[in-house]
Parts: sequence; C-alpha cells; structure tokens
Amino acid sequence: MNTPVFSALLPVVLLIAIGFIAGRAGWIRAEAIKDLSNLVFMVLTPALLFRTMSTVHVEQLNFKPVAMYFVAALMLFAGMLAWLGWSRRAAVLALAATFSNTVMIGIPLIGLAYGQPGLVTLFTLISVHALILLTLATIVLEMVAAREEQAAGIGGQRHMAMTVLSAIKGGIIHPVPLPIIAGLLFAQTGLVVPDVIDKPLHLLGSAFGPVALVLVGVTLTQVQVGPHLKSALGISLLKNLALPCLVAALGLALGMSGLPLAVMIVTASLPIGANVFLFAQRYEVAQDLVTASMAVSTVLGLATITLVMSLVGLLG
Repeated sequence: MNTPVFSALLPVVLLIAIGFIAGRAGWIRAEAIKDLSNLVFMVLTPALLFRTMSTVHVEQLNFKPVAMYFVAALMLFAGMLAWLGWSRRAAVLALAATFSNTVMIGIPLIGLAYGQPGLVTLFTLISVHALILLTLATIVLEMVAAREEQAAGIGGQRHMAMTVLSAIKGGIIHPVPLPIIAGLLFAQTGLVVPDVIDKPLHLLGSAFGPVALVLVGVTLTQVQVGPHLKSALGISLLKNLALPCLVAALGLALGMSGLPLAVMIVTASLPIGANVFLFAQRYEVAQDLVTASMAVSTVLGLATITLVMSLVGLLG
C-alpha cells in the first residue's frame, strides 16, 4: 500500500475502532452520543474552521474544483431521480448517494493526508456543501410532497419559497459554514489572532479529529443493518465509488490536476453524512434504509477510501 495513504488512514481506522469498542463496552452510553455530537459541532468544529480560515485570503481560494464537484454531484442526484422515479424516497436516496461526511471524517482525513493546503481546499467546499445539496434536496422533496398531497386531496398549499429560504438560512447560520465565513472576513482585515485567543483555538481544533472519529465509532454501535443490507450496500457503492469516479472523470476532462482535484475526489469518496438521516426523518421516508446505508458506507469506506486514495496518488 502507498505509505502516505496508509499513514493517513490508519489513525482514522484506529480511532473509529476505539470508539466502536468503547460503545460496545458501555464506556460511552447511547445517551451521551448527543452531548458528544454537540461538543464536536458546537465547540470543536467552529474553533478549527475559524482558526484555519483566519489566515486565508479570498484570492488564494480556488472555486473551480468546487464547482466541478457540485456538477458531478448534481449529475448523480438527477440520475438517481430518473432511475428511482420522482418520489420522496428517491430524493432522500439521491441525497444519500451524493452527500459526504465532510466534517467528522473528511477534515481529519484530509488534514492527515494533504496538510493545511488540503484543508483550505476542503473548507472552501464545506462552506457551501450543505447549503447547495440540502437546499436542492429541500426543493425536490417539497415539490414531491406537494404533488403527493395534491394527488391525495389532503393538506393545504405549501409555501415552498419560505421553506427554501429557511433551508438557505439554515445552511449559512450553522456551526460549519458560519466560522468559515467569519474566518475569511477576519483574514481580509490583515489582522492576526492574538496568542491568548489563538492557543485555545489551536487546542480545541486539535481535539476535533480524535473526538469526531471516536464518536463515529460509537455511533456505529447504535445502528442495526438487518434486512436492509443489500440495498444499503448498493447505495454505499454509489456514494463511495461512483461519485468519486464521476468527479475524477469530470475533473480530468476539464484539465484539472494536482492537490485541488485530489481533495475533491477523496472528499467524494467519503461515507454518507448524517444530515441525510435528518431529511429521511423529517419527510418520514426510508429512515431504516438511510440509517443502514450510513453504517455500511462508513464501514465500507475503510476499503473504498484506501482504494480511491491509492488511485489518486497515481494521478500525480
């Protein structure tokens, strides 16, 4: 195995395994998972994101690979809708096949594999990742739900514009994109974060990776795959392999290369993100299948991410 790939993935695997063992042993109870999740998203994540982006100037950002990433994701999303039909179930599964776990797994993995330059590229994507994909999913799901209710002769008229605006607002005022935007704005002032503030931010940011990956392992102990294994495996293969292949093909066709393309391909290969379950829960569709797919995608990712990163290394 390529040594950089192995050295980047081994800590990820071990920390997830430690979390899984801790969960199985009852050292971290199911009731504590929500509190740990809040710690990661409300405290550790903003500290890491703000500190990293507080030294980055807008002219250093490259939005071309990010735009290419979303074109590939939207192509797969549309393909899933065409294949499964125009329904709430199809929309949720299409989101599952395109929405990556960019924070809890993506940040520590990209940081280990590609360092600070890789994180800047990833954070550029993260700043609009949820905003674009979740808003798209909201629009599709609201349209489908309105059509289903109209066909059934139930419910009142949905105000989709308000729902979409709410989704956009939620995509910006959120513990992930907000500190990225705040950090970028601070960087443009030319000021430097004082040491008395920078050191605590550094310590909190350093804790993000280990805690987030241990939490992923603990969460896996709470999921039952059961009868959904076959379907979950299919969705996971689309997410973990089909999406990165599509990103790679589109990126190479557009003449992209180097670190930006590598980060986009590896990010596309990441397991399904937790926000997909929230949509399945909200629209009361495919909840068990989405949960099973998240678990299978994460476990399968140990092999598929290794494969993708090894192939990306061959691209030079």
